[in-house]
Amino acid sequence: MANWALIGASRIAEGHMIKAIRSVPGHEIVSVLSAHQARGREFAARNGIAHSTTDLDTVLSDSDIDVVYVSTTNDLHFSQAMAAIEAGKHVLCEKPLAMTLDDAVQMVRAAEARGVVLATNHHLRNAGSHLAIRDLVARGRIGRVLSARVFHAVHLPEALQGWRIDNPAAGGGAILDITVHDADTIRFHLGEDPAEAVAISASSGMGQGVEDSVMSVWSMPSGATVFAHESFTHRFAGTGIELHGTEGSIVARNVMTQRPVGEVRLQDPEGRRVVPFSDHNLYVRGVSAFAEALNGQGAPAASGVDGVKSLAVALAVREAAQSGRRIAIGYGGL
Repeated sequence: MANWALIGASRIAEGHMIKAIRSVPGHEIVSVLSAHQARGREFAARNGIAHSTTDLDTVLSDSDIDVVYVSTTNDLHFSQAMAAIEAGKHVLCEKPLAMTLDDAVQMVRAAEARGVVLATNHHLRNAGSHLAIRDLVARGRIGRVLSARVFHAVHLPEALQGWRIDNPAAGGGAILDITVHDADTIRFHLGEDPAEAVAISASSGMGQGVEDSVMSVWSMPSGATVFAHESFTHRFAGTGIELHGTEGSIVARNVMTQRPVGEVRLQDPEGRRVVPFSDHNLYVRGVSAFAEALNGQGAPAASGVDGVKSLAVALAVREAAQSGRRIAIGYGGL
């Protein structure tokens, strides 16, 4: 049993998370916080939520609320999540956890000290496609991984543009929006943390004061090399991930998405074949794992530490693009 408050009357909350939370028996959403009173009331009425407020203290002082889901603009994640942690609430936070590595590490340390669960809503590692890919790698089906390529260049819908394309102070730009996802996905598949990054970013027609495209190369401790491409401006590129090893290759298309779609193929000396995978709801699986963690059973699909590490890679990519230098990636001691 757990009562949730939504911190942010966001599109992702309405489009994905409300259904996912309510899919877990005994879990209910009792309040939503919005910066705009009218919007909050309309959101609550539309989604059958009893209360709406513009005051964070009202939410956090409510002893009936056990969990908060934070999906506000990136610049607010740290202060809102920290306040919730200090109030003894469990926190599921959208990526990136914070705007700086130090702040993200502080969130993890605070949650540990307070004895609450902090998780990052990295949805891709919950997809059937990515679970199948990870299983192939873990079972050695492609041997030692030599390289990976992830391409996550999409066209950002107009409804989602806003601060993402013109507000660096709010955490806009393709790096904090998409590179964090790809960093988490690579870590999920390879089981190691990128060591160094080089990068070039661009504003190629959509970004105003922030990058709307970036290409980067990461070195891995194992010796593998990763190429990553993220963008807001590519209408027809599609998405995917490839992992190439000494004994075979995995090629997946249209799998860097919120929906359980796409195709995964394995190619090895026996030929090329399609790999089946589950078409379950990504967000339902993520919330279910989080709910189990609240009961002391297992861990969230993506922990606070995972959120710190995906942010660390993204920040290093940004620094590499801005400086033109090869950047060593630090993880704040975690």
